[in-house]
Amino acid sequence: MEGVEGSLGEMVSQLLPHSDTGSCFKNLNVVAMLHYFWEQKQAQRGIIRSDSLVVYESAPTPSPPYICYVTLPGGSCFGNFQCCFTKADARRDAARIALMNSVFNELPSRRITPEFISHSLEEAISTTSGCIGDASDPSTSIGAYCLMLESNTGKTMLEFQEIMTVFQLLHWNGTLKVFRDRKCSRQEVITYYSQQPLDEYTRSHMALDWMVREREIPGVIAQELQVVLRELGEARRAGRELRFYKEKKEILSLALSQACSEDQECGGERWGETDRGRVYTKDKEQSMGEDQPVQTDPSYVYNHDKEQSVGES
Repeated sequence: MEGVEGSLGEMVSQLLPHSDTGSCFKNLNVVAMLHYFWEQKQAQRGIIRSDSLVVYESAPTPSPPYICYVTLPGGSCFGNFQCCFTKADARRDAARIALMNSVFNELPSRRITPEFISHSLEEAISTTSGCIGDASDPSTSIGAYCLMLESNTGKTMLEFQEIMTVFQLLHWNGTLKVFRDRKCSRQEVITYYSQQPLDEYTRSHMALDWMVREREIPGVIAQELQVVLRELGEARRAGRELRFYKEKKEILSLALSQACSEDQECGGERWGETDRGRVYTKDKEQSMGEDQPVQTDPSYVYNHDKEQSVGES
């Protein structure tokens, strides 16, 4: 552990050569190091933030092992991958993973350049039936990927992943298929959603789609949530970036909460022993559904035009 933190300290010192890192690394505190790293990064960009730079979220499990997530500026999320028997250890482990990824992300090889794009396209073509000529055609998968990379030239892979998460969610939610059915070009979709923030409004739209599915197939939200919670746990234990899985969990939790409220208002008993309880308490890993869903205006959810229910297909 000391060797890892020492290497991190040396790497951060090289990446931030004009900063006084001595006090930050004196005790090799990975939580402090992570905060300091992003504080200096934001300062270099001329950004002054009054809110928390790095946000920690602990799962309120009643007993070990404990789980902690850390969200970085921009939205990238990491969690502890070790089995931690104290909340402090879980927090430090999550910070360690986030710091290692933050530092690694600053290396020249992690920045999108023309050379990087060329190499990435070659790798993509080798695993698909496409050809290099498709790169100039945004209507193809290779062309859309090329367009995404070129529009993000100069950004790091973490920054690129933050944008890609939006498109992963659109694909998972069925929205991209609806856009294709409506003859929207991939270039139009990419251009729009590259500028569209992943906020409560977007989550509410996706939650509405799942509520529509729930009316058609009772229990589908609970079933999908169990799958997502398992994916989240596996990705966390593998030390991977987690935002895609966390966002799916938030969207499904919101949809489930609203669906339960709708049933209660209608006096229905469709949820019986409550799928919500089964999903959240089946085992410790699934207890990550503890986050409180974002509150949505019921008039928006229930009176929204059916045309916007893009997840029906």
